[in-house]
Amino acid sequence: MSYPTNRQIADLLNRIAGLLEIKGENPFKIRAYRRAAEQIAHHGQELAELWQSGDDLRRLEGVGQAIADKLDELFRTGRLEFWERLTAEVPESLLEVLEIPEVGPALARTMWQELGLTTVAGVQAAAEQGKLRTLPRMGKKKEARILAGIRAMARRQTGRFHLGQAWPLARQVLAVLGDLPQVVRVETAGSLRRMRDTIGDLDFLAATDHPAAVMEVFVRLPDVAEVLGSGETKTSVRFKNGLQADLRCVPPARWGTALQYFTGSKSHNVKIRELAQRQGYSLNEYALTREQDGKPFLFDTEAALYEFLGLAWIPPHLREDWGEIEAARSGALPAGLSVADIRGEVHCHSTWSDGRNTIEEMARAALARGYEYLVITDHSRSLGVANGLSVERLRQQSREIEAVQARVPGIRLWQGAEVEVKADGSLDYPDDVLAGLDFVVASVHTGLRQDRETLTRRALAAIQNPHVKVLAHPTGRLLTDRPGGDFDMEAVFQAAARTGTLLEINASPYRLDLPDVLVRRAIAAGVKLIINCDAHGVEDFDNLQFGVATANRGWAAAEQVANTLPLAEFEAQMGLVQK
Repeated sequence: MSYPTNRQIADLLNRIAGLLEIKGENPFKIRAYRRAAEQIAHHGQELAELWQSGDDLRRLEGVGQAIADKLDELFRTGRLEFWERLTAEVPESLLEVLEIPEVGPALARTMWQELGLTTVAGVQAAAEQGKLRTLPRMGKKKEARILAGIRAMARRQTGRFHLGQAWPLARQVLAVLGDLPQVVRVETAGSLRRMRDTIGDLDFLAATDHPAAVMEVFVRLPDVAEVLGSGETKTSVRFKNGLQADLRCVPPARWGTALQYFTGSKSHNVKIRELAQRQGYSLNEYALTREQDGKPFLFDTEAALYEFLGLAWIPPHLREDWGEIEAARSGALPAGLSVADIRGEVHCHSTWSDGRNTIEEMARAALARGYEYLVITDHSRSLGVANGLSVERLRQQSREIEAVQARVPGIRLWQGAEVEVKADGSLDYPDDVLAGLDFVVASVHTGLRQDRETLTRRALAAIQNPHVKVLAHPTGRLLTDRPGGDFDMEAVFQAAARTGTLLEINASPYRLDLPDVLVRRAIAAGVKLIINCDAHGVEDFDNLQFGVATANRGWAAAEQVANTLPLAEFEAQMGLVQK
């Protein structure tokens, strides 16, 4: 007989907790299941082995008599009667409904009991028919948000790619096409040029008078798996990694208009066309045409087109119809950040936990990038899957950081920790241990399916802890894989602004968290931000560009990002001391 793994057990307990939430059971009971799931998921030894050896499973933190009895039944029989009874009462498919943004346990229960909705497809159909708005505390706007969330989920499941997948491939294509003598200019367009967090497909634009020669090279690129279509000025291919790409070739004289059009976004372009129409022109991808006499005006740069319309050039990352056209007209566009503005990082890992490089290798790589400071923040003890540090190992690591600092004097090093915020809101180290660290970064990695109130309470507990300087990847999302937790972000922003706790823009292309929309809301709430690569290896420092792009999409300025400060100012502001 094969036994379930710790991960499978934790998943089952979390699913039980989710159905109990929908059922409206006692919150303490629900938290007990989630706490047990968290402990089991990160336990260093398989529970099946402990059970087989006769160990009392109640010795495990978070496992009481009731859960221990269920684990015993599961190992003995391969089934769990409680789970079978529960799924007979509450449809298991409602757990997928809980994945919809804006839908929590109470709403899932109401949709099930009042409208008989038990699947994501059913909820989508009801939303499209306007039936959800008939529910209590449900209006047209929330119904529309739920529908948008379902469609976003579908996109995640049907071929969206994160920047870490799309960007390297696009750079390779640009390098090849840019070297062709027939190509005057070549650039990405679409959502990649705007640096959106996920990409549906790639768009390339080439300025050339010889499109056939350029497209011939394009279809013969080594990563091309299939040619989907080819015409005189446009070719579509699918790459081996599944990404689809379009190459459009335009005459150099029309480059500015075409690049502006194909960069988008659609909403931005609609506003630009309306602006042109008010001035007596029509605008498409080929030219600006005076409606009075049909005279075309060609632009070989985007800046010339924007200037003709009375606007400052708008950087691609701002073109989302979030007020950028009005700002360009009044001279109020944000200056934006560059990679060079970032002076150091406070969230990186080493081989002491789940990193791929030693502390010294990470320090030397950061120094080579021009960083002035670096905080080593390996995982805390309960994150067993990441080889989290016990208190004793934390003390040992402190001595190594001191030794590395002596060998690499060109960069200031501090010891921190990425400390897990546990299911009950407590931190993974006691306060006396936290007080001994230079820098504490708090993170929620587990239990992200908890209800809004519980998740928010966990985040606020971390923010309000006087030792915590940063809340890392605040929503917990993993792009193209899972949505973030249902935190009350306004409450998080208010608490962070009040305590001075920094909220992270995590530059990993798997996260980009805070997302751009929340970056802007955080800034409006007076929150200070920090951009970190969450580097687990020296090559991860290259992801900084994605974090900077996310900050720029959120209209962040240098003074709102803490690690744009030089060493002395950062040290003073954070209350840091040298190791």
